Amino acid sequence: MDKSKKIIVVLTFTLFCTLAGITIYRWVRLGTIDGGLIFFSFLSLAYFVNSLTWGSHEGPKEKDELDKHIETQSAKIGYFALMILSGLILFISEGATKFNDIENYPLLIVVGLTFVTLPITEFVYSRKYK
Repeated sequence: MDKSKKIIVVLTFTLFCTLAGITIYRWVRLGTIDGGLIFFSFLSLAYFVNSLTWGSHEGPKEKDELDKHIETQSAKIGYFALMILSGLILFISEGATKFNDIENYPLLIVVGLTFVTLPITEFVYSRKYK
């Protein structure tokens, strides 16, 4: 990794730490939660991890077979991790143990969509080759 790429990694990490720190500070000291800060904290974390993984915040430039394999496997693992985490967030945030006790219907719909997204995507993509 050349010097400019190392600087980008350090800057994206610094940005993430700053945004996450402000978010936590405002939550602990002021009792407020800022959705924009949370969103941009995650966005800066994504840029940081991309910079660490590929040497660029935009991902790999030229993809060989190994890069394609890494992206394919990580996408599928990421999909299942997101599915599990969204379900956990739903039940923890609602404090519910039964589906009938859930009142946050938009989040319930999002969790439900996580179960059908992969099968629908695979179906549509398989039609491309049949």
